[in-house]
Parts: sequence; structure tokens; C-alpha cells
Amino acid sequence: MSRIDLRRKETLRRDGCRWHRSRADTPHPMIQIAKPDSPPEILETEGVDERRSHSVSYAHDPEAYQSGERSFDFEDGIYGHESVKSALIQAQHRKCSFCESKVTHVAYGDVEHFRPKSGYRQHSEESLQRPGYYWLAYEWTNLFLCCPLCNRRHKKNLFPLHNPQDRAQSHRDEIEDEEPVFLHPGREDPEKHIGFRGEVAFAKNGSSRGRRTIEALRLNREALTEVRRDYLAAAFKEIRELLRMVNSGNLTHEEGSEARRLLRRLIEQKRNVAQRDDRQFASMLRDAVEKLEARIPEE
Repeated sequence: MSRIDLRRKETLRRDGCRWHRSRADTPHPMIQIAKPDSPPEILETEGVDERRSHSVSYAHDPEAYQSGERSFDFEDGIYGHESVKSALIQAQHRKCSFCESKVTHVAYGDVEHFRPKSGYRQHSEESLQRPGYYWLAYEWTNLFLCCPLCNRRHKKNLFPLHNPQDRAQSHRDEIEDEEPVFLHPGREDPEKHIGFRGEVAFAKNGSSRGRRTIEALRLNREALTEVRRDYLAAAFKEIRELLRMVNSGNLTHEEGSEARRLLRRLIEQKRNVAQRDDRQFASMLRDAVEKLEARIPEE
């Protein structure tokens, strides 16, 4: 390969004071989500009123709600209001809080309750336990944007705790006493528990919470891993081609040195892209960058 060929591989253009690739950048499950501290107004007005009403109703006849004889009517026009969904879309960069897919590419997404509002299951095979976390139905910290698959098919009402006896049963109980199995996308960094080997998610350092989150939400379901595999192939195609050339033994010393310098520049560009939380599958990209960088041979 000639020096000109190597330069053609790079083909950078200047735009203002930033460098961009001449072709469009091609873009884990789960990264930590930073939502605004202040909830949308409708949650602090109508949502607060609904919470008070539900709490009074439950206190009047708790046995009826626990048995399922009575149930709460939740207003999806409040927790799913356009202002709430828009705030979540912006905070989550249009990505599902669990699988990190761009949900608004194919659907507008669901407003998901981290702690389920109507009822819960400790295990997927057990019957629905009531009444659920009714007092958190309009709580900003309990709401996330989620793709329909993760929300309706996999998570649904599943919410296991490490110690089920610590579960909050009503608005009078403290949820801080609970130890959820699932990683909270807003209060914890999922990347400490979940990593990637290629397109496959795995539990870091044997994390039981990472493993159970992956299993319960089926974060390695076939359709999702296929999308991630294609995404990786497109995002790192040029880097992998260069790595094969460098390791082929067919380059001169000068060409090999230039190829390694180009590889490091391309890796650094991809690292900068992967650090942006608005990128689809950002966590997977970060892991991939580190692994590819380790494959660049020394001089």
C-alpha cells in the first residue's frame, strides 16, 4: 500500500474548526440517564392531585386493593403527556432506557414505570401481586422512555428485589429500604455492571444484577444482537481493514508506521463519538473502541 492509498483511507475534511469524516459517522444496552431535576409541570399539578386521591382511596380500604377487588384508574394523559414524553426523549437522546435502541426511529416509545404502577411480580412465572407502586405512577424519577419490546414484552410488571420482604406495600412505606435487582437507569451507572464482547452483553465482574437485568429484559435477544452486530460492522469497518493490512506483513516499515498512526487517529475519533450519550449503543461502542485499540501492534 502506498502513502497515497493510506491517505485516501483517511479522507478528512475541515468544517469550521472541527474535523469530520468525509462519510457520515455510523453510529449497549443501558447507559446512565441524566434527567432534569424539575419535573414537567403536569406531574407537579395534576400528577400530585392523582397521587393524593389514590393514597386516600387505598387508606380507606387497603384490603380491597390488595385482593384486586378494587383497582386504580391511572391517567396516561398525565404520566404520558406530550410534555413528559418530550422531556424524556430529550434527556434520553431518543433511546430506550434499557436496550439503547433509537425508539423514535420505528415508534414513539412508551413512558415506562421503573417500579410498576398496577402490580408487580418477583418472578416472571408468579401471579400479579397488587396493588403495585400506585403512588409512584406520576413520579418523575420513576418514569423513563422505553421501546415497546422492552416494556410490553419483557419487563412488563416484573420488578424483583434482593429481599422481597423489604418491598414497599403502600405510600406509607419507604422505597429506600428496597434493593432492586434491576439497575436504575437514572441513579446508577449500568456500565459498571454490564459490558460487551462484540455485540453480546455480559455481566461485568460477575455482577448478579447485571446478569439478571440482561436475562430478564432479554438484552441479548436475537433481533437486538443482530442490529448491534451490523452496527459494529459498519462503525469499525475501516479500522478493521487497516488492522488486517498492518498485521498481514505485506507493508514496508514506513507504510506500517504510517498505517499505525492512522489507526490511532481513527480510534481516537471513534472514542470521541462513543463518549457522546446521544449515540445509539454508546456503551457497546466504548467497549469496542478499547478492544480495537489494544489490537494495534507496537512499532
